Amino acid sequence: MSVRPFVAWPDKRLRTVAQPVAEITDATRAIWADMVETMEAMPGLGLAAVQIGVLQRLAVVDCSQERGQVVLLANPEVLHASGKMRDHEEASPNLPGVSATITRPRAVTVRFLNSEGLEQERDFVGVWATSVQHQIDHLNGRMYFDHLSKMKRDMLLRKAKKLQG
Repeated sequence: MSVRPFVAWPDKRLRTVAQPVAEITDATRAIWADMVETMEAMPGLGLAAVQIGVLQRLAVVDCSQERGQVVLLANPEVLHASGKMRDHEEASPNLPGVSATITRPRAVTVRFLNSEGLEQERDFVGVWATSVQHQIDHLNGRMYFDHLSKMKRDMLLRKAKKLQG
């Protein structure tokens, strides 16, 4: 296991739709292990494989208070999203130093392959739902700031560019 470097915005890989995972192998589990270690080193609540330059539909999420409750997801897809929305401050290590309040569904039902390669459905609520949706966006070549108006997005990107020097 190792902490992997993040792909820096505006690297085109962050705008690339990740490839589906055909089966869960030891190589897949090794990528997940690196992703968990990288997420914990941030520290963060989730990580998509594309953020570290791996263009596979893999994500990890751990929003527990005590940590150690990580959920490993391959090919995650939202089956159902609640009509009730919630706001949450979101950021990304791919674009450090900036964040924005994003409105997303408060709860989602997600289907994914688990670490055993079995299809699983799970309900995520609150910050867990926010993080899972954030990771799925990454896997679809989207960043959290894509949910902002053009004016707010442009302001955020200008601020990030200024911070990078």
